[in-house]
Order: sequence, then structure tokens, then C-alpha cells
Amino acid sequence: MALNGFLDFFQKGKTFRPKKKFAQGTIRYSLYKQAQASLNSGINLRAAVKLPQGEDLNDWIAVHVVDFFNRINLIYGTISEYCTEQTCPTMSGGPRFEYLWADGDKFKKPTPLPAREYISHLMEWIEMQINNQDLFPCSSDRPFPRNFSSHCSKILARLHRVFVHVYIHHFQNVVTIAAEAHVNTCYKHFYYFVKEFDLVSRKELEPLNEMASRICKDPPI
Repeated sequence: MALNGFLDFFQKGKTFRPKKKFAQGTIRYSLYKQAQASLNSGINLRAAVKLPQGEDLNDWIAVHVVDFFNRINLIYGTISEYCTEQTCPTMSGGPRFEYLWADGDKFKKPTPLPAREYISHLMEWIEMQINNQDLFPCSSDRPFPRNFSSHCSKILARLHRVFVHVYIHHFQNVVTIAAEAHVNTCYKHFYYFVKEFDLVSRKELEPLNEMASRICKDPPI
């Protein structure tokens, strides 16, 4: 599959929540366009995730967190009509993995929820993080918080759970709409990024280990 087809797929279609964008003229917008150009060039995805020389790591992570949020929103949006309380009464990835929702606010204790409700709360929670200027400052004159990387790790680990649910419970729905190549490329991009910067634990990645070993074969650089 050509990567420009992958980008076309993610630039249209329905999203589960409104797409977040970077303001033109900002450093993060420039980094976002640079990352998109790398994907569009068809280069090795392991290379595409590497921090560009001279750029700030927090800016690079922020760009990718927002971009993955948008892409995974779209992936889930394409199959969300098949993800109901009847078909998916729990947020799970097969019989071995079930995810409970807690946000320290409405859900102070880990709570079992239908997958669709879990993902709705998750995307709302991530949107709040992204829009929080203390966590994701819009301008370069405001510093990132000291624990920015750990915040992003939590966001990315939870986004990975959406991949787990889609792959294990809805992959046939993805195949039906001929989107499997696009979803696989998005997962590879996500996987290489979180591995490059050690942002998601092995435990969280475990449910898709076998699949990752099959599709994440871009040569080391």
C-alpha cells in the first residue's frame, strides 16, 4: 500500500470526535508537516519516527500524541457502528485482557464499561489533556511540565487499548471496508514511535505482540 493512500484515508471520512489541529506558524505545526512529509515520501517508518536533528523532544512527542489521537479516532469511527453494548459489553482484547475505566473524577475507581462507552470517555479525557495549556502549551514561551513524558505515556498506553479492541474484536469489520492496510500502517507508525521513545510498557503492548512481530518488519537503521 502506498503511504500517500494512507494519508488520503486519514484526511477524510468520519471521526469519532472532532479532529484536533495545530495552529499554522507554530513550531508544532512545522513539525507536524515535517512528519507528514516523511510519511508521504514512503520512507522506512522506523526512520520516520526519529527525532529530527536540533528539534525539541517534547515538541516531537506532542505532535505525535495529537496526530495519533486523530488517527485512532478515525479508525474507531469507521467501525463504531459495529461496537455496541450487545456486541462489546466490555472493553476487552479477547478473554485475557479487559480494561477498566478510571479518570480520578467521574470514575474514581476502576469500573467495567461497554467498549463504546469506555472509548468515548477515553477520547473525552485525552481531549481535555490536549486542550490543557498547562500540559500541552500552545506557544514556545510556555514550558512543558516536568512530567510531560509520563502524561503522554499514559495517553498513548490508553490509545493502544483502542488498537487492541479493534484488532481483536473488529478486524473483520475493518477488512469489510478495505481499510486493513491503512490500519496496519497506522499501527506500525504508532508502534515504532512508542518503542523509539520507550513510551508504552511491554505489558500494554503484549496483546498485539504476535501481530506486531508479523507486520512491524521495517529494517533497523
